[in-house]
Amino acid sequence: MKKLKFSKDAGTKFYKELNQEIETYFEQNKIAKTGNYIMLIKIVLYFGLDILFYCLMMNSSSLIEFYLYYLLMGLAVLLTAFNISHDATHGVAIKSKYWNKILFSISFNLQGNNAFVWGKNHNESHHLYTNIEGSDIDVLNNPLLRMTESQPLKWYHQYQFLYAPVLSLLYSLNWFFMREMLMLFKFTSRTIQIKIPNIEIIKLVIFKIIYLLYMIIFPIMFLPFSIGTVIIAFILNHFMVSIIFTSVLGVSHLSDYVEHPVPDEDGRLDISWASLQMKTSVDYNAESVFLNWTLGGFNAHALHHLLPNISHVHYLKILPLFKATALKHGIVYMNMPYSEALKSYYRFLYSMGHQKHFNSLIYESQTS
Repeated sequence: MKKLKFSKDAGTKFYKELNQEIETYFEQNKIAKTGNYIMLIKIVLYFGLDILFYCLMMNSSSLIEFYLYYLLMGLAVLLTAFNISHDATHGVAIKSKYWNKILFSISFNLQGNNAFVWGKNHNESHHLYTNIEGSDIDVLNNPLLRMTESQPLKWYHQYQFLYAPVLSLLYSLNWFFMREMLMLFKFTSRTIQIKIPNIEIIKLVIFKIIYLLYMIIFPIMFLPFSIGTVIIAFILNHFMVSIIFTSVLGVSHLSDYVEHPVPDEDGRLDISWASLQMKTSVDYNAESVFLNWTLGGFNAHALHHLLPNISHVHYLKILPLFKATALKHGIVYMNMPYSEALKSYYRFLYSMGHQKHFNSLIYESQTS
């Protein structure tokens, strides 16, 4: 991954004052930036639901019960990732660095994916170089979906807004079976090559085996259901997880409002890091208590990108400071209803599939 340089602009002063305002808020209220009692409740709740639904699934007496509890377990695990894994990745779920690592490792590895690979690249790639082709690990060089101008426009891309929902169903299955396994052989369809330490390779394989054991093998061994029944439940679970995951995160950076900045030959961008985050992130219903609780603050994505050292349990309190500071410095903050964010996502896919060059729309605030 090529390291890039940023420039100074209005976002520089905005970011400096924002941090000062945030520091003042936490000092005056004498609270820590990490998770509080709400996070402790979430940790007990979501891990408890994971265990509860798994136990209920493993004691199912009917096919309906089995599918119901299997899918509820999958949903609980996903919400655990949203609310606990993500904060723990940034070291802010709780105060202890050690227990943050434990929480992140357990909650992520038990999903069958490698915590080290995702955590390292999420923090050092996506958060640093958001939406920059060749530097952001989450910008795919996928031959079926054209997401940046640097990718060649193929004839089938004109239909990508139609087949994208179908591909989204396969997201987590691809992640589990293909994406990380291919990395072991230093092959990836992504724009960035990933180096995985030997110990993490061992852990990656071991946890995938463990995942398959408790998700497929144990139900087949101990429940009176056929192999086909269990496999269907496994696939349906991944379909559900995938569609929710992509629906929550896809609209945040894939939108006809956001930009995909291109550095010059020397690797320099003509904007500051803070401006990059504001130009490449879309929030939706950022003031929603329900979404903050269920999605772990993922709906306030611009806020998170600028302040990853703050737990999402504080977002609703600091959002007014964030918005006021952006307005003061003339920085556009994109926050819209989810329905508009979703429309923007599909307009983006349509435009990228029909136009060689893409110009983002000018955002006009629809919410206060």
